[in-house]
Amino acid sequence: MMLKDKVAVIYGAGGAIGSAVARSFAREGAEVFLTGRLQAPVEVVAKDIVSAGGSAQAAEVDALDEQAVDRHLQSVIDQTDRVDISFNAVGIPNAQIVGVPLAELDAGQFSLPITAYVTSYFLTARLAARHMIPNRSGVIMTVTALHSRTGLPLVGGYGPAQAAKEALTRDLSAELAPQGIRVVGLRPQGMPETRTIKEAFEPRAKATGMTWEQWQELLAGRTHPRRLMTLAEMADVAVFMASDKASGMTGTTVNLTMGSLDD
Repeated sequence: MMLKDKVAVIYGAGGAIGSAVARSFAREGAEVFLTGRLQAPVEVVAKDIVSAGGSAQAAEVDALDEQAVDRHLQSVIDQTDRVDISFNAVGIPNAQIVGVPLAELDAGQFSLPITAYVTSYFLTARLAARHMIPNRSGVIMTVTALHSRTGLPLVGGYGPAQAAKEALTRDLSAELAPQGIRVVGLRPQGMPETRTIKEAFEPRAKATGMTWEQWQELLAGRTHPRRLMTLAEMADVAVFMASDKASGMTGTTVNLTMGSLDD
């Protein structure tokens, strides 16, 4: 097991990406502490993990509430004495931020994803780091998207938000790597099982009459294998990046766009 005896805290664990990563971490031996802004979806994931023989606890935590994040992390420390992995998979509904041309977009709606995504990642990373520094060990992770590296229409502030998270990953690593803490990210393209790709499709469908199948084919056509990544594939990479086998990787975001973006 690649994560045997590791303690992992996952933010946004009720969503598609967070829940897939939580299940994979638990399957690889990690004790997972799952959080979400709403308790019910997180409870479902925790129960699934426990029924499969894993160790999981669920809690309602708003990852934009510094005190709530801090209280939850302290409760994890009280139980386990450490945090080995902090994984931020927090998302906000894309329907609020996509589908409007930048020339017509309200400034508040433009800044919403930038503020929410970056602040959440900053808070969870900073508070995790404070617990990891004394042990000189730990991994801080997040998820971005290809919007961080390529221009796309009708995405509002979503692209700048992902680019800012990747910049923060590099800056956190520059400060924390000398203290034994790795900071890495994952950059998948749209995965059909996620809410994000569906919410990106809806405004385009209204504008163009494109079907769901045509939308997936369009995205898949940009990849080298002419298909989209699955949640399971993304979660497998997350396990590797969180494990000691990836000890040489920090300050980077792994390109999981299957060739849609060149490195």
